[in-house]
Amino acid sequence: MGEFVKLEIGDGIGTIRLGRPPMNALNTQVQEELREAAQEAAGSEEVRAVIVYGGEKVFAAGADITEFTKTTFQEMTVRAAALSSAFDAVARIPKPVVAAITGYALGGGCELALACDWRVVAEDAKLGQPEIKLGIIPGAGGTQRLARLVGPARAKDLVFSGRMVDAAEALSIGLADRVVPAADVYAAAVELVKPYVTGPAMALRAAKQAIDGGLSMDLASGLALESHLFAGLFATDDRLEGTTAFVEKRKPKFTGR
Repeated sequence: MGEFVKLEIGDGIGTIRLGRPPMNALNTQVQEELREAAQEAAGSEEVRAVIVYGGEKVFAAGADITEFTKTTFQEMTVRAAALSSAFDAVARIPKPVVAAITGYALGGGCELALACDWRVVAEDAKLGQPEIKLGIIPGAGGTQRLARLVGPARAKDLVFSGRMVDAAEALSIGLADRVVPAADVYAAAVELVKPYVTGPAMALRAAKQAIDGGLSMDLASGLALESHLFAGLFATDDRLEGTTAFVEKRKPKFTGR
């Protein structure tokens, strides 16, 4: 368990909980603890789905800017890759992952949310990439994942201006997937991923790999990846159970193997 980031497991759901008051600023220590929590969630057989949660008041209001004022170009050329790969560790969790967003998800906080499969957002939440106002750009996936999610024109609007968007706009442009009252954010995130806890884990892993991997390929390469992953599932117990249950007109009992 880290000092500021903890993985809490219950009922098949792993909650990666940020806890660095007052705003969950993402300093180097939080970055590395986030990587460790993501890797633990990825490797745990107890965890079938993941929620990334900052608490009732705030998701994460960005990087710890006090570190940036002292960082040289030479230092950041080394650190930038580690920063990006820590967030990528969340994106590579081979299980359904949802960000439960309250308060602010800005800068690195927004990038962390973008690394998840879905975003459940509080009605009063604010999201954005304000790095341009500091004379820099997003450095942990913001320019890449945001453009893939909402399209390049909208991504340029948000990144160039550094403006915040409210929950309603986030939902309209595809940055948010569900908007709920702030008090219901975590519960809504649980309800979103709960069906996957008893789902076919290997098929879910393959589906996520096919979709995410295919986004960086041409169509022919993506189709080849899909075919490879599709065929591989015929070696799983869940494929046999799923197809047999269908023929027998009963609900399948997946084991995740």
